[in-house]
Order: sequence, then structure tokens, then C-alpha cells
Amino acid sequence: MTNKRGVQIAVRGAAVLGALALSGTALAACGSNDKSGGDSTATGNTQVLNITLSNKGCAPPKSEIPAGPTKFQIKNSGGTKVTEVELMQGGRILAEKENLADSFSGSFTLNLKPGDYELYCPGAETERSPLKVTGEAASSSGSEAEQAALTKAISDYRAYVQDEVNQLVTNTTALQAAIDDGDVARAKKLYEPARLNYERIEPVAESFGDLDPRIDGRAEDFDSPEDFQGFHRIEMALWQDNTTDGMSPIAAKLVADTESLKKLVATLDIDAAQIANGATELMNEVANSKVSGEEERYSHLDILDMAGNIQGSEKAFTLLQPALEMTNKALATTVAQRFAEMNAAMEPYKAGDSYVLYNTLTADQVRELSRAVGALAEPLSEVAGAIVGKA
Repeated sequence: MTNKRGVQIAVRGAAVLGALALSGTALAACGSNDKSGGDSTATGNTQVLNITLSNKGCAPPKSEIPAGPTKFQIKNSGGTKVTEVELMQGGRILAEKENLADSFSGSFTLNLKPGDYELYCPGAETERSPLKVTGEAASSSGSEAEQAALTKAISDYRAYVQDEVNQLVTNTTALQAAIDDGDVARAKKLYEPARLNYERIEPVAESFGDLDPRIDGRAEDFDSPEDFQGFHRIEMALWQDNTTDGMSPIAAKLVADTESLKKLVATLDIDAAQIANGATELMNEVANSKVSGEEERYSHLDILDMAGNIQGSEKAFTLLQPALEMTNKALATTVAQRFAEMNAAMEPYKAGDSYVLYNTLTADQVRELSRAVGALAEPLSEVAGAIVGKA
């Protein structure tokens, strides 16, 4: 998400040490350093489009490519002002790779249909570059069993997202009622389940343009303090100022935005590779903001948010797992094991129906969580490539 969570903040020692411990692990999970140039190649039935990210932009080596499974291999070469590439179509983000510092690489894989797309790298001299996809939509390369498994995964994931966003609307409405009543304690309690709903499906929300910053933006994402809105404006009032004063309009806007998200989700068009990319993006969210203590800087509910991201990522993987076992059983086994290890790493931090506060963790505990995140993110990032074009 453009300009989100990219700002360093002052957090207590454990957070800083955690971020340092994570810096190598998380970036490695985004992709290893790549010496390849800006050209287009093919691996199996997947074409590889090598994108060089720099301060000048992120133009593709070809402005027109054939439809079909496509891996976008991105390397930041001297980009000190840009760290992100998004593939967009019609205002919607189809896939993205964030937090690519200079000399680092990352990738995402999609099954591209014919149409007009653009690569967007916010902050570059040329932020948007067109990409035209031509020809016929690629036919499925998977067996009937693989296709059936992926079709079911897509249907079940749509239902999962719709259920989560329905609960999100219900929970933000309850939060608004508590704020309208001036009940700080009740509002704090109701803030938590709404955050879980949102964090489980965050990549879907991010794909719909400016909805995510309105719902989940940080103070630095807005031009002025008066524009600051959404969950974190409410968080600041409840925990930093211990008041609901002035928050009724903010809460009403939050409910309206979650209702807008519900309407958009009802028309969600998604494929298996996008689900897999979304699972990886959720773990990147954990790496980039949750495990460093940046996300919930007033309430310190970062471990709760982290749990939501992990739960959403695991749900996406679990739905794809039957098909993945047919195409790459070893990868499916590895990712399942890493999720088990991640959940075990989170277990000590459960506190009733919630989680302990981030600012109670030691530096060693943050490092251990960081290690588990990186160990999971790396194989998880390979899932989209293993299933693309199979359905």
C-alpha cells in the first residue's frame, strides 16, 4: 500500500531490536538478490518479466506481452526514493511487492488475461507505465483434479472474505455505538475483534484503491492531522487520550467505509494465484509493521494484529493446499510445517480471547517471532508460482 508503514517510528528497545533482527529475514523472504537484467524470458509455461525499479520508474522491458502465467521479477537498482511496485488494472491493485530497498529483489506471479494494465511505482519520476496483454487467455494446464481443487479454493476463499467483511461491518458498528455512548472501556474492547476481521483480509481491502488508507492509515499517511481518520485515529483517542470526544464522526466514517468494502467484496474477481499472493502479502504485513511494533503504536495490540494476518494467510494456504499437494507436495508439506511452527511461536502470547501487549515482549521474544515469520514467508512466496495457470 502506497506510503503506508514505511516511516520509521520511535519505539521501545524491544521493537527496535526486533526490526533489526527482522531486516535480513523479511527482505530475504521477498526474494534474493538477482543479477538478471530487464528482459523477458520463459520458465516452463510461465513467462518471466524482469522489472528494474529505480528512482526513474519501473517500466517493463516490453510494453506488450502475451496472455498467460507471468512472473514479475523485480529488482531495485539504485532506487532510493522508491521501494514498491504494483500491478494495476482499472484502479484495482492485482499484486504488489513492497519494501524492496536498493539492491533487493522480489517477485509475484499471476495468470494474466488479455487487457490493459499498468505498473505503478509510487515516488518515481515516472510512476505509471502501461503494459498491454494480448492474445487469447491461456488454457488451464492442470489436471481435472487440480482444476477442481483450485475452483473450490477460489469459491471457498470468496465466501471466507465475505464472511469476514460482514463481521467487520457488525463489529465496527458496535464500536461506533460505544463511541457514541462515550464508553471508553467498551470501545477499547470492541476495537479488538474489528481489527482481527480487517487484518485477516487486508490484501483484499488494499486492492480497492484508497479504501485501505481511509480504514487503516497511519497519521503520516495523511496530509494534515485533521485528515487523519479510520481505526488508528480512534486508537489514538482511546489509548493515548483516553477519550471518545470528537470520535463519533470518525467512527461513522469507518462504518461507512467498511460497508463500501462489503459492497466491493460482493463483486470480488480473484484467481488462485492472487489468493496465494495475498497469503504472502499478509506475512509481509507481519514482517513490515506488526512484529516491529509500528502498527498499533498507541494500544500496543500488535500481537493481536499479527495473529489476524497469520490466520488470514493460513486460511488462504489451507484452501489452496489440496491443489498444491498435487503440483508440489514437498512445498505444500514445508509451508504447512512452517505454519505449525509459526502458530507454536505465537501460542505463549495468548491472553484469554486476545493477546499480550507488544510492549511487554523482550528483545529475545521479538527476535524469535521475527525468525518464525521469515521462515514461513520464504516458502509461502513460492506457492503462487506452483499453481498459476492450473485452473
